[in-house]
Amino acid sequence: MVTVSLRPATSFECQLGGGATISRATSRIANRGRTAGLAKLAGAGIVVYFLIDLALAFLRPGLSLIHRAESDYAVGPFSWLMDLNFLIRCALSLAAAAAIARQSRGSGRVRIGVSFLAAWGIGSGILAFFPDNPPGTAVTASGAIHLSVAGLAFLCAAIGTIVLSIQFRHLPPLRPIASGLLGISVVAVVPLLLLGSTHFRVTSPAGLYERLFLALELIWILVVSVWLAAIASAPSPAAAKPT
Repeated sequence: MVTVSLRPATSFECQLGGGATISRATSRIANRGRTAGLAKLAGAGIVVYFLIDLALAFLRPGLSLIHRAESDYAVGPFSWLMDLNFLIRCALSLAAAAAIARQSRGSGRVRIGVSFLAAWGIGSGILAFFPDNPPGTAVTASGAIHLSVAGLAFLCAAIGTIVLSIQFRHLPPLRPIASGLLGISVVAVVPLLLLGSTHFRVTSPAGLYERLFLALELIWILVVSVWLAAIASAPSPAAAKPT
């Protein structure tokens, strides 16, 4: 025989249930705040990155934007600025990857894309410690490492942004920007392939192709970061209800 209790919940039980609800709500708010903070950090990092790149173009006018790689700024005057930019690119990419991971809440395929994006960020940071070999200089171990790491990092960025753009179509908060992001990430493959086809010849437009690729990938991260910051900072539906 099954006995069903019809007694009303005690005040202690109500308080306990209410406390658990408040705790969950507080946790969600804190998580949204961290996501917004990471997204804003990534967006701010991109702005600083572009400003430093612009400054280097004026500080080192002898380096052609068309023919010379961005990494060549890391050798010679103001090399520390380019090294700083590599580290900024690392930080902003990892911040964006973390924000995406928080928003997606552990989706399997999204984790794959996030891993590629994080690998691109880590590779960018490694470049700061291994200067490249500008045209006309002797080939060194540092230059060989720089070229290999840069190539892998670029490939990770291309794969990661495409995978994430496709998966965003299955995440309601990110679905509105998924198609645009996929377009950016696919177009970015074109300058990457063209860059590879130049074999980094001195007279080739390798610098232009590299900068186009970097710009498109960073624009992708900027769009995601701005969107995540906006939706994470917006009041939740529960909080918006009148009491």
